[in-house]
Amino acid sequence: MSEAAHDPGLGTPTQSEAPTSQFGLLGTRRLAPLFVTQFFGAFNDNLFKQAFIVILTFSGLVAIEDTGIYVNLAAGLFILPFFLFSATAGTLADRFEKSRLIRFVKVGEIGVAALAGIALYLESVPVLFAVLFLSGVQSTFFGPLKYSILPQHLDSRELVGGNAMVQMGTFVAILLGTIAGGIIGGWDDVSLLLFVFVVAVAVLGYVASRWIPRAEPTKTDNLGWNPVVETWRLIGLARERKAVFLSILGVSWFWLLGSVILAQIPALVRDLSGGPRVVTLIMVVFTVAIAIGSLLCEKLSGHRVEIGLVPVGAAGVSLFGLDAYFAISAIAGGDAERTVIDFLRTDGVGRLLFDLTMMGIFTGLYVVPLQANIQTRTPNDRRARVIAANNVLNSLFMVAGAGFAIGWLLLDGSIPGLIAAMAVINAGVAVFIFQQVPEFTMRFLVWAISHTMYRVRHDGLHAIPDKGAAVLVCNHVSYMDACLLAGAVRRPIRFVMHQSIYRLPVLNFIFRTGRTVPILPEKEDPDVYETAFREIRDGLAAGDLFCVFPEGKLTLDGEIDRFRKGIERIVGETPVPVVPMALRGLWGSFFSREGKGAFRRGPGRFWSRVDIVVGEALAPEAVEADDVRERVLALRGTNR
Repeated sequence: MSEAAHDPGLGTPTQSEAPTSQFGLLGTRRLAPLFVTQFFGAFNDNLFKQAFIVILTFSGLVAIEDTGIYVNLAAGLFILPFFLFSATAGTLADRFEKSRLIRFVKVGEIGVAALAGIALYLESVPVLFAVLFLSGVQSTFFGPLKYSILPQHLDSRELVGGNAMVQMGTFVAILLGTIAGGIIGGWDDVSLLLFVFVVAVAVLGYVASRWIPRAEPTKTDNLGWNPVVETWRLIGLARERKAVFLSILGVSWFWLLGSVILAQIPALVRDLSGGPRVVTLIMVVFTVAIAIGSLLCEKLSGHRVEIGLVPVGAAGVSLFGLDAYFAISAIAGGDAERTVIDFLRTDGVGRLLFDLTMMGIFTGLYVVPLQANIQTRTPNDRRARVIAANNVLNSLFMVAGAGFAIGWLLLDGSIPGLIAAMAVINAGVAVFIFQQVPEFTMRFLVWAISHTMYRVRHDGLHAIPDKGAAVLVCNHVSYMDACLLAGAVRRPIRFVMHQSIYRLPVLNFIFRTGRTVPILPEKEDPDVYETAFREIRDGLAAGDLFCVFPEGKLTLDGEIDRFRKGIERIVGETPVPVVPMALRGLWGSFFSREGKGAFRRGPGRFWSRVDIVVGEALAPEAVEADDVRERVLALRGTNR
């Protein structure tokens, strides 16, 4: 009997069952041990890093004028192992059983934690830098394991929530580790108790790792040990899918931006006459905000990987980053070191903390969908290696960010100016990514439409297959029908719609990007008609999910018109399941054609509550147009 049969916490939900909520996952073995393991690891990493930075900035171990350079050098050194060893780490994660590898990594962490405690006690800068490098090595090997094991233990509908919990846990650990590191780094005499503390935390992480369920290897070919060759091969592997590679670049940019901004906080606080406790306060605000943004992703995305949130996150980071520049410039320095209370009472500080909070929230909205997008669109047998490629690019971006920050400071640039420059560059990077992959912008428009003018509820979405070809059949009430359905269904949908609707401004961009198939009646244009059916055949053969509106036009009276026979031809040529579904509550809304139609009669109802109801799938041999219409009519009921 399988392990899952003995432990209900190991079983993923079936399609007919609701997915486990993101907080509910913490009650299962599928996530809880991994969550605790990575939590303690991130806590120890950040305790050491923050204590090291505070010691460098405030203890006098290095010259005051050189602290900014040393802090950015430390940031670069910590991520250097990601560039050197990520290829090997990803290959190992795909080649061997993952839970066992995690335990090996955690044993190594115990040794690094012990050395970190000794280094902090001795306050030896060379030893501190050496431990920082070793901490990076340990994190390098843990990263691909952490993110590639999630899709093996979680249902696809739980993946966004699982990622959000891991991301939230990571940032809470960063928060607590940062607080502890700030306190310890500010001590006049670092105690040997620190040695016991960091080792104990590492041991707890190892104990938790022993409960992580098995995750079998997904790659069986020979390992490559040449890091240069393997790194180049990893990047080539990641580039095979453009949307995945652009998501990787987006995540890497997130780490560059975050590492540059966080590295400046100690020196910035010192320039504003704050002390180590104020540094901790700023770190707390920023990391809590990122955790909040990460948790909001599942709520805003409806248990799906919603890359439409990425443009929202990118825009928010840039806007509040620019405002942070003006907020910092308005804060006057003092002659004496300010306590936390004095700092909070200083004019302009409230605005700065608000800006940092909003930057953190929008950062969470930005990175979690990208990370989940990488996982879901990468084949299982190469997922760990693609994530390792992500780590390689993360490291390159972060080293570049550290180099940019060092160069900026050497040229006497100000820290507020550096933050503003990063906000402007962030906007440029976002525009580049969205131009290269229009799907991000398309999904944003779909998300915005379906979450502003409409309040959408849905029932029965589990009847839509997660994989493989199928055809959705729905009534046609408004110009927004396709956007509402695309916003509710977890899988990408290819729509078949009348060419006049396909060509509508703005919506045409959404439809083209989503590979919609325009169609006209056979009598009106036989060529367009036959081309449409050929595209449908090819798409279904490739496993795509299609949606057709068999009425062939928008309803003029709110009632469901007769269904044309095209649906019978589709499944006759390519036998696939047909899923009936109905839209309720759209008749009389802004984009419906009640009366003389939208924009002619008046605005109609701007806010609408809409229901999307899905019935059980039909076998292709049982599909008849009239019967499918009756099923859709029954699903819709009397609510038009």
